[in-house]
Amino acid sequence: MLNCLKIIFSIIGISLAAYGLITRDFELNYLMILFLGLFLFTLGIQECQKQRTVYGWLLIGLFLFSIYVSIQSFVLI
Repeated sequence: MLNCLKIIFSIIGISLAAYGLITRDFELNYLMILFLGLFLFTLGIQECQKQRTVYGWLLIGLFLFSIYVSIQSFVLI
């Protein structure tokens, strides 16, 4: 289940990044950051399940930071 979510979130994030680079329209950057943050969250959960808690908590902390940045940029638009 987590592998499927990880693949979906990464594909959506990379496609939004490619769209922004190709069209030079950077209005959807907050969505790209959101989906890549969700990707980091699924990676963090997988690392915690593998008993690598330090990397898991680091990835979850990065997820929280990216969610904060995404919400901040959404509010400022």
